[in-house]
Amino acid sequence: MSATKPNNLAARMGRWSADHWKTATFGWLAFVLVAFALGSMAGTVEIDPNKPGPGESGRMDQILDEGFKQPAAESVFIQSDSLRVDDPAFGRVVAEVVTRVQGLADVENVRSPLEPGNEGQIAPSGHAALVEFEIRGDADDAADKIGPVLERVEAAQREHTEFFIGEFGDASAADAVQTAFADDLDKAGQLSLPITLLILVIAFGALVAAGIPLLLALTAVFATFGLVAVSSHAVPVAFQAFAVVLLIGLAVGVDYSMFYLRREREERAKGRSERAAVEAAAATSGRSVLVSGLTVMVAMAGMFLTGDETFASIAIATIAVVAIAVLGSLTVLPALLCKLGDKVDRLHVPLVSRLRRDDGNGRVWGAIVDRVMRRPLLFAVLAGGLLVGLALPAAQLRMVIPSPDTYPQSLPVVQTYTQMQAAFPGTALPAHVVVKAADVNAPAVQAAIQKLEERALSSGRMYEPITVDVNQDTTVANITVPIEGSGTDAASDASLAALRDEIVPQTVGTLSGVESGVTGLTAQWTDATEEIKSNLPIVVGFVLLFTFVLMLLAFRSLVIAAKAILLNLLSVAAAYGVLVLVFQHGVGKELLGFSSTAGIEPVVPLLLFVILFGLSMDYHVFILSRIREAYQRGVGSDEAIAYGIRSTAGVVTSAAIVMVFVFAVFATLSMLFFKQFGVGLATAVLIDATIVRAVLLPASMKLLGEWNWYLPSWLQWLPRFDAGEEPQPDARPSPVSA
Repeated sequence: MSATKPNNLAARMGRWSADHWKTATFGWLAFVLVAFALGSMAGTVEIDPNKPGPGESGRMDQILDEGFKQPAAESVFIQSDSLRVDDPAFGRVVAEVVTRVQGLADVENVRSPLEPGNEGQIAPSGHAALVEFEIRGDADDAADKIGPVLERVEAAQREHTEFFIGEFGDASAADAVQTAFADDLDKAGQLSLPITLLILVIAFGALVAAGIPLLLALTAVFATFGLVAVSSHAVPVAFQAFAVVLLIGLAVGVDYSMFYLRREREERAKGRSERAAVEAAAATSGRSVLVSGLTVMVAMAGMFLTGDETFASIAIATIAVVAIAVLGSLTVLPALLCKLGDKVDRLHVPLVSRLRRDDGNGRVWGAIVDRVMRRPLLFAVLAGGLLVGLALPAAQLRMVIPSPDTYPQSLPVVQTYTQMQAAFPGTALPAHVVVKAADVNAPAVQAAIQKLEERALSSGRMYEPITVDVNQDTTVANITVPIEGSGTDAASDASLAALRDEIVPQTVGTLSGVESGVTGLTAQWTDATEEIKSNLPIVVGFVLLFTFVLMLLAFRSLVIAAKAILLNLLSVAAAYGVLVLVFQHGVGKELLGFSSTAGIEPVVPLLLFVILFGLSMDYHVFILSRIREAYQRGVGSDEAIAYGIRSTAGVVTSAAIVMVFVFAVFATLSMLFFKQFGVGLATAVLIDATIVRAVLLPASMKLLGEWNWYLPSWLQWLPRFDAGEEPQPDARPSPVSA
């Protein structure tokens, strides 16, 4: 029986690539090499961590930037369990540390605790002291200059083991965090690639077939690295963006290639010619890849609405890697498959290849679906109840900005911070009250500042030493106030609230013609979190609306589109609930190797929402396309549902295993951001590929029956997108029990 060739975009791209395999293949390689080379030559411009942020803290930081030349501040913490600071032996160690750091060209303004007027650098216990100094030049470049200073401090510690000697400050903390992130990314790459290859070998039973998805994913990631580096000169990039590119690039690159490749192998097993199998895969799985990719990109675009540079750069990076992965799957993949033909199954792995089934059907999932279809209401209630139960803890989700408390406790800079915080409460992460006036040395302003200091100390939440710095023009005063708490905990929040709501308004805030406010890390983090919270409803609304529209256009069904939104919201909510259980209630924290249960980093919930909502559509679109494909060929609704899920069981299971393991690798890394990100993504994909895909989806479709395909008459003008192929004898599903 002859068939009309499908004419959707994916089918046309597949046919062109098959006809021009050299152009498609070598054009792809050239694109990747050029993109990566351009990125390497251009270099990467990262977001300025010292750039003023939102809210009151941002305004005060702007005043400080304009009024002061603010270098990066550093402190060397020296402590003895037995000796006091006034002991000669302690004094000799302090003098040695001062000499060591003073001898460096990039160090300036070294202040010894033993000098008159620096008594505030001696701990109340008398057993600890701070040597304070600054890194010469722009604070943005300080992390690049801190290495020699750290080396000299470490040398002092090695020579005086009876003392604790460590460094903490703006530059040393930034250097430690950047190094930890880089080490984590390196570890993630080393672990995720062999794991992914192993799963693909098990899925395909041959090294050639297994290598193609991994190579396409890696080339998409490398091309994106290059393009993001180039674009960073217009939109600076967040350092988290490269981790997200690696994570998402591997996940979607492998997924899309697997969908395509398994469909081509399935069609060959049915007796189609090599060319016909590639065209069938292009028209069906290729179309699913295109719809899924567009959905993921729309979800990622929601991050632009936050108005935040970090999210905007992550949006650019993730949209780029998904777009490139889709492009590779629709062009170079069919070109390679058409050229290789059955040679794609070369280099068989004997045991694995015997266990494989090319028909795409899954016995286990088929049996589960059969039972679900017999009692759809029961299974829908049980599965839905389970997800709602997992989602309930999400109501307790608390966002906490990363701080030394949330960083790996093995880092020397974190150990120093912990000791400093105990000996000098609030000194490591103080609040800064900024006062701007025509003359901050005027008697009225000085009296108000004195009153502020008295009120701060009497509150019981702030400590000595409170210091006041005035710029050369005497127009700006920077009042440094050590506050109670670790910087991100409830005590710090209460201290900040006392400053902003009571102390500042009732002192310097009463002066006319004077601008005042509070900044510092606690204030910056609080304002940034509030900014994210305020934009969250806009982002969520954008993602839901445009995902609904895409699904409506793809499947011409109001019910399918609405149900896809609901099921994905359940998956995301359940993932949030698991995050709260693990990272706020401490469930499994020993296994994952972290100590802080303060809360979830603010970037994680929003980032997880847009990524999970996009990725969750992968399997949904792929399975629904198979169901719709069978339904449009005249198969009954129940039979089409069972066929769609059973025929995609193998590839969806394999793809889900790849995603879960790749994401789980990130949960083993040292930085809490990676752990939270990995756990959230792995949980959501696992839920989506099991409970949602095998239970809720078939149960809900069985209950709705023909209503699944409901489209009101006033929407009949929507364009029709063919599911793939016209009916063909070898492609019609054989009856299955439901």
